[in-house]
Amino acid sequence: MKKLLINISFLVAAALVISCDSNFDELNTNKVSATSIDPAFQLNAAIVGCAYPNGSLIYDIGVVQQIISPNSGVLTGANYNQDNRNATQELWQGYYRNVIKNTRDVINRIQDQPERSNLLQMTRIIQAFAFMVLTDDYGSIPYFEGGQGYSQQVYLPVYDSQEAIYEDLIKELTEATSALNLSGRVETADILYAGDLNKWKSFGYSLLLRAGMRLSEVDAGKAQQIVQTAFQGGVILSNDQNAVILHDPNYTNTIGNLLNSTEASNFYLTAPFVDYLRSKNDPRLSAIAITYVGAKSGPEQTVASGTYDASVHVGMPMGNDNAGAVKAASDLGLASFYEFAQADRRRVAKNTAPNFLVTASQNNLLLAEARHRGWITTGDVESYYNAGVRAHMEQLGFVDENSAIPSDEVDAYLAANPFDASKALEQINTQYWISSFMNGPEAFANFRRSGYPILDTNPFPGKEVDFINRLTYPNSEISVNSENVNAAISSQGPDNLATKVWWDK
Repeated sequence: MKKLLINISFLVAAALVISCDSNFDELNTNKVSATSIDPAFQLNAAIVGCAYPNGSLIYDIGVVQQIISPNSGVLTGANYNQDNRNATQELWQGYYRNVIKNTRDVINRIQDQPERSNLLQMTRIIQAFAFMVLTDDYGSIPYFEGGQGYSQQVYLPVYDSQEAIYEDLIKELTEATSALNLSGRVETADILYAGDLNKWKSFGYSLLLRAGMRLSEVDAGKAQQIVQTAFQGGVILSNDQNAVILHDPNYTNTIGNLLNSTEASNFYLTAPFVDYLRSKNDPRLSAIAITYVGAKSGPEQTVASGTYDASVHVGMPMGNDNAGAVKAASDLGLASFYEFAQADRRRVAKNTAPNFLVTASQNNLLLAEARHRGWITTGDVESYYNAGVRAHMEQLGFVDENSAIPSDEVDAYLAANPFDASKALEQINTQYWISSFMNGPEAFANFRRSGYPILDTNPFPGKEVDFINRLTYPNSEISVNSENVNAAISSQGPDNLATKVWWDK
């Protein structure tokens, strides 16, 4: 009997084992975890990744002398015209990791899926935007092999010349934008335009316009052809078409975060920027700036002490370290350097402020220049110019309702500061400088391309270069991808802040 019970127990156990084994795959398959992600969501991740990093504040925005910090250490950059690779690497690492990696993967996954053709073209446009920002800031970069580590296992990519990169960017933007099919699938998950392909087309042609204008000093004939193609295709000309990343408390503005936390009392509007706006009685100064009257420390920069009054705003002079800023404030009769004007961190520099990629204001001003050069024949220079100025003033109300500028003040400004054809390029591109406030990479690029606004060199005694012309490569690239970095340096020039990019003549 005992033997019989043992045999029965064995058979039962064996049956259970067989039963468990026969359902093993099903039992061990997670039925709730996603096995793949919709590539539209990857494109969204890439779009969010295009938001400008803190390094753009330390360098790009500082180079064009709009916002500066007197502090050294991690904030060393355009304030001293010195190299700080902890800051110069931020754009590189952020864009390759968060933008290019995703766009490359999306393109690789859906390039043979005709039903997702519109998503493919949208991804090509975003990728072109990111690569344009990267090459404009650094010059030669990994382009054709860049971002292919994940999908193609290319871990040590070759660097390509900016000239070759621009040639392909122009091809990509032209092909991708024209290939958008208005009768095709609508990618409603898209966070930039909710799948509105007309707006995507305007965005793509706007980037093509920007790319064409970059070539103005290196190949005017080619630049004209590209600008004409973009203009005929239709670019962003109204604020409701702007390419903008909308931030919220969950997905915050990186620079806004910095200016509302550890560095809240460490960055100030510069004297050149404030002085220019005030000299023109520009209503944007009140919309952008705040001064904490009588503040002698960061904690004294309170809401109660703040004023938007343009007559009170004083910009921080360039070329000062902390001690120099203290003396400059004293010489100007301020309570301390904490009384210099700041970009208002509760309005234009709040942590939910939008990131503008391309705007109607910028495009109208580029078209004003193109019309002045005779590259387009529709419209007149002054009309484009006025439209560009007006669009930016109206755009500020979109950033924050408390920065809205009444239409009568816009009219008064344009009447008091009329377009002067004899100073067309200077006026147009100085307005582009203002219009690109908080869009560091674009302000930096157009400043180098056009030569405007006319700015004095940074007078800091320990500066490494009079004007910063590019950002330096990350140390990680130099140590890991040294052969390809050295080849790029050999062709482009020294890896320092002075070397010019290809289109900067």
